[in-house]
Amino acid sequence: MSEQHRGAQVAPSTRQLGRARLAVAVIFCVHGSVAGSFATRVPWIQDHADVSAGLLGLALAFPAIGASVAMPLAGWLSHRFGVRAALRALLALWTLALTLPSLAPNVATLCAALFVYGATSGMADVAMNALGVEIENRLEKSIMSGLHGMWSVGALIGSAGGTIAAHLDVDARLHHALAAAVLTALGLIACQGVLELGASPDEEPPPRFALPPKSALLIGAVGFCAVFAEGASLDWSAVYLKDVLDSSAGLAAACTTGFTLTMAIARLVGDKVVDRFGSVRTVRVGGLLAALGGLFVVTAPHAALAMTGFALMGLGIAVVVPLAFAAAGRSGPNPSQAIAGVATITYTSSLIAPSAIGTLADATSLVASFCLVTALACGLMVCAGVLRTDGRPTTRGAGTDAAGTGAEAAAVERNAEPSP
Repeated sequence: MSEQHRGAQVAPSTRQLGRARLAVAVIFCVHGSVAGSFATRVPWIQDHADVSAGLLGLALAFPAIGASVAMPLAGWLSHRFGVRAALRALLALWTLALTLPSLAPNVATLCAALFVYGATSGMADVAMNALGVEIENRLEKSIMSGLHGMWSVGALIGSAGGTIAAHLDVDARLHHALAAAVLTALGLIACQGVLELGASPDEEPPPRFALPPKSALLIGAVGFCAVFAEGASLDWSAVYLKDVLDSSAGLAAACTTGFTLTMAIARLVGDKVVDRFGSVRTVRVGGLLAALGGLFVVTAPHAALAMTGFALMGLGIAVVVPLAFAAAGRSGPNPSQAIAGVATITYTSSLIAPSAIGTLADATSLVASFCLVTALACGLMVCAGVLRTDGRPTTRGAGTDAAGTGAEAAAVERNAEPSP
């Protein structure tokens, strides 16, 4: 049977693709809700495990470590069992892992719980991004920014629920058990609507563990710059306003909230911008906005200008990571391995950004730390060209069949962006 004929047989209808897109959006929202539910109860978990601030900081590095170690497994699992089955299992493991940190009685068990929490998060992250890239290629329009926007919406929903639970003094073990049950059920239901993709008989399985492929390194570098700026702003924007500009605690907290909301809104509308201007131009303009925002922050004489700067940074970096995942999924013959490579690099950035900012601030000043963030934002403008996909894009997800030569040709035309 020819590749074209086989692809025509398996190509889903427009209605099926629309249903699959909605299902993956719900999955992203569920994934984000777990993260938001956990983050709001960290103070309770710290008290329950009786750990100091320093030991808590050490423990909070373990989710990123676990994710980095486990993410390469996601492609192999998707190839071995099919995308739907793998995603169903990995998402359920991630939602159920929410219950583990609140059960930890000491720092050792907390580190172990957070390692598992991060490992399941990373594997589910790779699987759902690979599926999102596959749907994007078949729909022949950008959807990854909106999917990551749904993750941000989920994080806000989870945070709101956690805030209410904390305000009512609900035991985090009960809160997380109920949240895990609800989110697991929603995730399993959503997984029924995703595309059923399996490996072709002659396709080689990806390795269980592998270093990021070369195609992912430059793309990952772009994601690294964006995630570093995101992590620095999320963790240090409130501190910056309070310590550097002598703002009130309420205003400082509002700055972080505003940054998060800016990113969420920008991601939800980002797909239309990408479809209109292309990924390279979008990231270059975003890098310009982020660098301008960083300049506002480091030169701000008062809180209003600094808050404007953080908002501009959120706007500028919002769509970079979704576009990096999309580019990775089209960068070579093994999309899941490339996506896992980019995810590993971005997770590493999220791991080192907060501590790097703090270390540089101790050695110099917090203003100097955000000069580094501004410089990395400029890197987005310089490196954005690696997101261009001039060649033949792959329409094969993690162990998938081709969508058909006609769709591939259309995708080539769509993704061959002109030089800005």
